[in-house]
Amino acid sequence: MIKSLSIAVVVRDKNKRRRRFSANASRYCGLIARNALSIKLKVINKPAKKHAGSLLVANHMGFVDILMLAGIEPMSFITSNEMRETPVLGLVTELAGCFYVERRSRTKILTEMKRLSDSLKDGLNIVLYPEATSTNGDKVLPFKKTLMMAAAEAGVPVQPVVINFRKINGEEFNTANRDAVCWYGDTSFGEYFWKTLRLKTVEAEIEYLDILYPDPNEDRGVVAEKAHAMISAKFVGAKQISPVAEQIATDLEADPT
Repeated sequence: MIKSLSIAVVVRDKNKRRRRFSANASRYCGLIARNALSIKLKVINKPAKKHAGSLLVANHMGFVDILMLAGIEPMSFITSNEMRETPVLGLVTELAGCFYVERRSRTKILTEMKRLSDSLKDGLNIVLYPEATSTNGDKVLPFKKTLMMAAAEAGVPVQPVVINFRKINGEEFNTANRDAVCWYGDTSFGEYFWKTLRLKTVEAEIEYLDILYPDPNEDRGVVAEKAHAMISAKFVGAKQISPVAEQIATDLEADPT
């Protein structure tokens, strides 16, 4: 936090500042994921050489997958203005070099797409969660299309990535244990994060899929549909277990004695 604050004071150029922020965040996210949360992460097919400036698109289930992705290499994430206005989390995302977008305004989002395109041209690696929300791990939601066109405008590739949780506390990722890594519905961040902090072990995979090269003259939905199909085909959702077994697991978590 102190180093990020010093970067904010010293570095004036926005993209240089984001690079420094994301490099610092990557270092600490990796440490938190490995040491504090005991995450065993397997990274599959990561390109040996990365394009200078690319848009990485991935499925999204919560704060844990952000830690895992950020810990692999420096990246700037796209998030919402609502997150920027959230106490504590707003400051954290600011010091991590995030981009903020107003998804509810068509006029503003087109302006923000231009800003993202300019940053991609400048060589920044940016992460977009095109589902536009975090999910409960059942499936990959349909992708929002507009912001993905920033890659076509910038002339940079789209890197689809699939995030899968395999085991939570030694058990297969399922509907009883997913709430420790998935943040969805009306659950507050505090409630979700408390469950995350109580985790003993997490086994997860991040797989880099085939790179897409969007054409600015192509319909904006084509790339989004291709990326969605690729990620969905590789996604392994939470295993469904019976309501009775789920309730027993919940009761044990609340009172392990």
